Amino acid sequence: MRRPNRQAAAGAILVAMLSAITACGTTTTTTTPSSQVTTAPTTDPTTVGSTTARSEPACATPVAGFDCDFQQRFAAVESYLKGRPGVVGVVVRDRQTGATWRTGATGTAMWTESTIKLAMTVDLFLRDRAGKISLTSGDRTLIQKMLHSSDDDAADSLWSKYSGADHMAFNRDFGEYGMTSLVPQRGYTSTFPYWGFQKCTPDDLDRLVNYVLGKLPADTRQYIVDQLSDVDPDQQWGVWAAGPAANPGNKDGWGPEDNGWVMNTVGWAGPGQRYTLAVMNELRGHGGEEDGRTTDSHVAELLFTGRFP
Repeated sequence: MRRPNRQAAAGAILVAMLSAITACGTTTTTTTPSSQVTTAPTTDPTTVGSTTARSEPACATPVAGFDCDFQQRFAAVESYLKGRPGVVGVVVRDRQTGATWRTGATGTAMWTESTIKLAMTVDLFLRDRAGKISLTSGDRTLIQKMLHSSDDDAADSLWSKYSGADHMAFNRDFGEYGMTSLVPQRGYTSTFPYWGFQKCTPDDLDRLVNYVLGKLPADTRQYIVDQLSDVDPDQQWGVWAAGPAANPGNKDGWGPEDNGWVMNTVGWAGPGQRYTLAVMNELRGHGGEEDGRTTDSHVAELLFTGRFP
């Protein structure tokens, strides 16, 4: 099942940040199976995790690739998720240094919901640029609706028109944008594959948003950034909860599936879209829509609120 075209606007998430984020003189760089940090080989420890260089000898951990402030925020996220319902996977990436932090079920396949509309948008624009299709003004309006308000009818129209006789045109390309674990699911619609019934991992969404920000032609990238930085109220949760100072943008996906509500968010925060965040949350019968929305939004709050001046 998919959600109707537009959801009611999510109420403001009023969960407070931790009372203070203090110096972390005892932080180590040891990773565990539930929380992993990887760092690009060229990471400069004097600039990691901040928009400006700063010196924090008590907690600087060049191997982890994130500063003391972020390490405390990661610990807060892990503590928070222990008490939340369902299955959650979180991936944070610093696009400037290449450092990546993961926690939870980041390799677990979950329903994409409407986050796949971002991949559809990428594919349509790139096929049009390559001369494989010719997008009309009407098609471009549908793309805008798909991004801005997560319009399902718009996605249906574009899938029907551009998925090809075998309906595989989009899926053949999705792996090129980082969605290498994406698998369409049979048995839900007469059309197969269909955008509304596919599964991927949080790592797939992380790779997708970083493809958008790092590999798309500049004009296409800017169009998507502009659209997702000014979304309809039905998508103003998840990464959006990072707050105005973070200049967030996101594509959310949500709906009730045969295993319960699924609430996903993927996007960016920080100057120049420096940090990306992907969260997938399958409630699996242990909570509802509002539980998932609260979880996704508070993860973004813990990670980014107060981080930016």
